[in-house]
Amino acid sequence: MYGFYLPTRVEFKPGCVKDLAVLLNDTVAGKRVFLITDNGLINAGLIEPITDDLKKSGYLVEIFDQVRPNPKDTDCDIGGEAIREFGADIVLAIGGGSVIDSAKAIALLHTHGGKIVQYEGRSCARKKVTPIVAVPTTAGTGSEVTRSSVITDTKRNFKFSMRDVEMAPKLAVIDPELTYKLPKALTASTGMDAFVHALEAYTCKVATPFSDVWAKEAMKLIFTSLREAVREGSKKSRDKMMLGSMMAGIAFSHADVAAVHCLAEALGGLYDTPHGVANSIFLPAVTEFNAVANPERHAEAARICGLPAEGCSVNVAADMLVSELRTLSKDIDIPLLRNIPGVRESDFEQLAKSSYINGSTPDNCRDISENDYSDILYKTWKESQPN
Repeated sequence: MYGFYLPTRVEFKPGCVKDLAVLLNDTVAGKRVFLITDNGLINAGLIEPITDDLKKSGYLVEIFDQVRPNPKDTDCDIGGEAIREFGADIVLAIGGGSVIDSAKAIALLHTHGGKIVQYEGRSCARKKVTPIVAVPTTAGTGSEVTRSSVITDTKRNFKFSMRDVEMAPKLAVIDPELTYKLPKALTASTGMDAFVHALEAYTCKVATPFSDVWAKEAMKLIFTSLREAVREGSKKSRDKMMLGSMMAGIAFSHADVAAVHCLAEALGGLYDTPHGVANSIFLPAVTEFNAVANPERHAEAARICGLPAEGCSVNVAADMLVSELRTLSKDIDIPLLRNIPGVRESDFEQLAKSSYINGSTPDNCRDISENDYSDILYKTWKESQPN
């Protein structure tokens, strides 16, 4: 048996953010909007036109902009106090994955109270959560269509996950135009993050026929568009990246992520490394490790991505995928592990341990131990050193 449930209404169209007030009115009740975003988007002038339009439509808007990359439990707790004081009907998240994940946490705190660290794990909601509307501004996390949120516990330097269908946004307003001016580096790292979502959803142990449909189309869209999106920033490539990111989000939320994410979340928890960058760094080495256990799926992924793998053995095709991921990382200037601020070999034991206890470790397609995580860290570190 397989289950598939998408509780999020999706509106996807260039320019559709201009229809946000109408979409809100059609989808969720109430007029008190708690808008969660970050200072960068406010300073870029993106938020003011949206709030002006909402106010003209009769909405009362309170802005909370205390969101940092790798959202922190302390910031979410502050947001929880602010939203309870405001008394919101709707939580509106406008931003990247950190903003949307923070919004899910704050919406949970609005109805549940307490501190966000109390809600780590699956089925974390005990009752209804304030309705969430998500407007993504990057093509990467897919958080606008998932039921999960990843938050950094600042005391443990550890990124923990919360998962519950109650935290899934009621409405996702996906406007590719919001990504047209993204910097190349951010386009690259968030795009690779989206590809990781699709590949891990397709190759993990809990993949289903339902998640496969979304994962395969997402891999195709992302892999064939990412280089152009980074180099040229064309509207066509960015539209495809936004669509692929959303589809990858649906895929992994109905399957799981795996060892790449486990390592990335460990790195982000300890060094505050941007999530997309961390995923990008470990993708080639983990794919190489995993392909041994399931060469058929990795070979199929190579073919889906358009690599010349027809007629090749599954092992050769899987190796082709690993090689091309390394080439892609270089082509779009993904940082090397040695260039990540703060990374030290002396921390690898701690990183391996944090990776191993991640809830997605059991779903990796190849059984992976703490020692295996350590080996991947050292391998990635060695490959990043100057010749």
